[in-house]
Amino acid sequence: MGGLFGVISKQKCITDLFYGTDYHSHLGTRRGGMVTWNLSGNFSRAIHNLENSHFRTKFEEDLHKFDGLSGIGVISDTDAQPIIINSHLGKFAISTVGKINNIPQLEQEILANGKNFTELSSGSTNPTELTALLITDGKDYTEGVKIAQDKIKGSCTFLLLNKDGIIASRDKFGRTPLVIGKKDGSYAVASETCSFSNLGFEEEYYIGPGEVVLITSEGYTQLVPPGKKLQICSFLWVYYGYPTSIYEKINVDDVRFSLGHSLGSKDTTDLDVSSAIPDSGTCMAIGFASGKRIPYRCAIVKYTPTWPRSFMPSDQSIRNLVAKMKLIPNKSLIREKKIAFCDDSIVRGTQLKDNAETLLSFGAKEVHIRISCPPLVYPCEFINFSASRSPLELITRRFILEKEGAHNKNLEKYSDSNTAEYREMVDYIKNDLKLSSLCFNSVEDLVNAVGLPKESICTHCFDGTSYGG
Repeated sequence: MGGLFGVISKQKCITDLFYGTDYHSHLGTRRGGMVTWNLSGNFSRAIHNLENSHFRTKFEEDLHKFDGLSGIGVISDTDAQPIIINSHLGKFAISTVGKINNIPQLEQEILANGKNFTELSSGSTNPTELTALLITDGKDYTEGVKIAQDKIKGSCTFLLLNKDGIIASRDKFGRTPLVIGKKDGSYAVASETCSFSNLGFEEEYYIGPGEVVLITSEGYTQLVPPGKKLQICSFLWVYYGYPTSIYEKINVDDVRFSLGHSLGSKDTTDLDVSSAIPDSGTCMAIGFASGKRIPYRCAIVKYTPTWPRSFMPSDQSIRNLVAKMKLIPNKSLIREKKIAFCDDSIVRGTQLKDNAETLLSFGAKEVHIRISCPPLVYPCEFINFSASRSPLELITRRFILEKEGAHNKNLEKYSDSNTAEYREMVDYIKNDLKLSSLCFNSVEDLVNAVGLPKESICTHCFDGTSYGG
């Protein structure tokens, strides 16, 4: 997915920029970057690969060269950024998050207008540079940002740094968040509010869908008002977001607890204990225990000192090994127990199947899986979650292919928790993963837990619905 952090101050900003960007590391694992507008009137920038190391260890040796009062940082799962542009608008640096679906069309339009691309990401156009070139079509920054957001299909949230401050632009339908924070003499803007607390920032303003704001050390000014249509990604609360973060004034931990409580309160299975597949299943497992009125115990513990996130390596077989090695079962809590293990979602099902086999081998009497969100039936089109090369990487689509003869047939039936097709699909997943039972929350339960109107939340990967391009 990726995350953004920017800060502008009346004093050197690098400490806040460094740690604020680092607090977005849970959102991506490929690259990190920072850039500041320095006192000399030029940019200083550093970009590093994060696939085999953490953000802080890669950037500590660069900190001495950042002496500016304003800067932006990014954790990216895609292209190398921030990039720096010199244009008729002036010099600016830019970082983006999102998923631009019409890159080939925009690329041809830009080339036809006599412009060139210099940045390539895995052999294709760098979406951040594409966004920057669209912005330079405007007579000023405000018009340029409006041009870019109007032409981009999918989503693109970005921070633009120039000599005047930071321009923050949330994607047209607000699929990814941006929040402004404030402390004495400084303003910050972030994807994740968890980056504010330890740096002394308080949430000040939640940028709306399509809204554009100029941030300086004196405050912030609206350049483009927010649109009326919000489609924030529901999976931020399910998985991506850090438990202490807040989107649309709704806390991540509160939603995950509510999802667990909802599932637990309706569960009729005879269970001894609730536990979690760490980390994103933990808040939900505590809520499940409360709703089910059974104890919550740490039957699996994550070994945090050395093991990175499971999808960090590019090779799937290595990712599977890392996923197994970082989780240590607690035998004394597993043996002869009927355990509900809570997790955020099932994508391929490979890791969960391995976990279930391990738990049974350690003496668990029964392994019951409870999932906080509905089954993933549609690949994400908007923020790069479950952006698999093929829909068949989703375990749900493999069943639909087997049942229907085509993986994209009658999808609406398989995404409706009230149909026989849905129940058969869940039963197939349960048997394929060798589970004692398997339950998901419904789309309605997810919407109720978030607390926003259904039309304000993107649930496309669960039920195929979406608004806007």
